[in-house]
Amino acid sequence: MRRIYFDHSATTPVLPEVVEAMLPCFTQYFGNASEPHLPGREAKKLLEASRETIARSIGAQPEEIMFTSGGTESDNLALKGVAEALSKKGNHIITSSIEHPAIGNTCKYLQRRGFEITYVPVDKYAIVDPDHVAAAITDRAILISIMHANNVVG
Repeated sequence: MRRIYFDHSATTPVLPEVVEAMLPCFTQYFGNASEPHLPGREAKKLLEASRETIARSIGAQPEEIMFTSGGTESDNLALKGVAEALSKKGNHIITSSIEHPAIGNTCKYLQRRGFEITYVPVDKYAIVDPDHVAAAITDRAILISIMHANNVVG
């Protein structure tokens, strides 16, 4: 029987081509890219080449590309970064009531630090009504963070 995987929003199987491309990183160039020794310099060279390739493919500058350990760290970095960068313009963040814990917990953290968090409701199908989002926007709003597809219900 053919197996069909439906949880790509949580994790995705790695394509064989990607495994093949990454194999040298796992077997030869596994040094800490922050260290000055030869294995570190080799790893840093590969890391910077990857950064340049990604930047070029999306029309960004290499210094705009950040690598993280995963989605939770990325969510934390994005929310905290926007909140800090725009805190002089406002302190209001809008999200939904069923966001991934990486967003929900970061919003709770920001709320403890004085940010106003609005949680817009979802309907019985876990869908966010755009009108509810629009109604939640205030002149102090600096960020709307709502996932495209829910990690549990799709």
